[in-house]
Amino acid sequence: KREKNDFQQNARVSTELAARQAALKAEAHGAWAQARETNNFAKFAPLLQKCFDTAKEVAEAKRESSDISHYTQMLDDYEMGMDPQRINDVFDQIQTALVPLIEKVLASPTPPSTAALQGTFPVKQQQEANRAIVTALGFDDAQGRIDVSVHPFTLSISPRDVRITSRFREDEWYQGLAGTIHEGGHAMYEQNLASSALKLDTALSMGMHESQSLFWERHVGLSQPFWTWATPILQKSLTELQPYSSTELYGAVNAVSQSLIRVEADELTYPLHVILRYQLERDVIEGKLSISEMPAAWNQGMKALLGVTVPNDTQGCLQDVHWSMMAIGYFPTYLIGSSTAAQLAHYCKLDIPDFDQKVAAGNFKEIKAWLTQKVHQHGKRYKSLDALLEGELGEPLNPQYFIDYLTEKYTELYQC
Repeated sequence: KREKNDFQQNARVSTELAARQAALKAEAHGAWAQARETNNFAKFAPLLQKCFDTAKEVAEAKRESSDISHYTQMLDDYEMGMDPQRINDVFDQIQTALVPLIEKVLASPTPPSTAALQGTFPVKQQQEANRAIVTALGFDDAQGRIDVSVHPFTLSISPRDVRITSRFREDEWYQGLAGTIHEGGHAMYEQNLASSALKLDTALSMGMHESQSLFWERHVGLSQPFWTWATPILQKSLTELQPYSSTELYGAVNAVSQSLIRVEADELTYPLHVILRYQLERDVIEGKLSISEMPAAWNQGMKALLGVTVPNDTQGCLQDVHWSMMAIGYFPTYLIGSSTAAQLAHYCKLDIPDFDQKVAAGNFKEIKAWLTQKVHQHGKRYKSLDALLEGELGEPLNPQYFIDYLTEKYTELYQC
């Protein structure tokens, strides 16, 4: 049914509109890159307005009735079954909990040291350690590849050919590892889908896909038991890490800071970056915010949510490519994925009571099998992320698990 609905929706988009959309994406992407480089939002604003207007035209063409809002239709392209009201409810709970928690954490007099993150770390040795770690987690490199790129990504040609990339810096080692584990999570989802040409056997949604990468990156890879296991592996390849204990490495990779840039944000502050983008794009589509008002709204939002003063639009509302590509409705899937990952981790630990002990011993097979049973094998057989969670875990998406995870972890780490 979903495949039929997708076909019918796309068929309602005229050839002329589709061609205009494609041409605008190409033009807007170049203009956005130039505007970001020169810190010139005003020059990009007319094209950005066209991007939102054209995205609205496409949503108008696709929607089956006027009862479906334009933004609901846009969200459906990435996270079917999640309308703005449902996302408002989930995100409001997260925002209400995290704003005071972040203030408390940042005010702590006992932050963990990040000294272990800096030094000189040869890229070849980083790659060796990362390969050992991601294959131990469950990425099957006999049915895929691990390569280097400017921006980490996963490419799935079929479940038997899934390729991941990461990026590396010689002066910092964790971002390369985080990218490798993150993309490994995406890849394990793809490798464990049924091997057919049916759309039914593809990933459920963007939010569910993100949950798989974040389950491994955060609930495994940022946990204390993981660092008990991974520290000797990293120290063998990266000798500069040998003076540090697993507890010190755990603290360093989980340090919290105020960041202007979404992709550089830690797991505690990242959700508020996503919420801001969601609120802005929603308000533009709903006619509550004009494009010309966006820079000021962005800056006000960053101050209110994260206490950050934005010095310029390059580091503010021009930092992301998504809107120039008309990917309106995409941003919320990042936080839907974060919240889903926490809920899956909660239930996984109920079913595997020695979860932490298995991670500390480097035994991930049962954890991966649990994810395959609950998520991977179902492909698109459920109508939405909420429906899958209800069917497999007994309740739809519940952000309280995510809130509890962050609260417990960071009040303990920061002793606040």
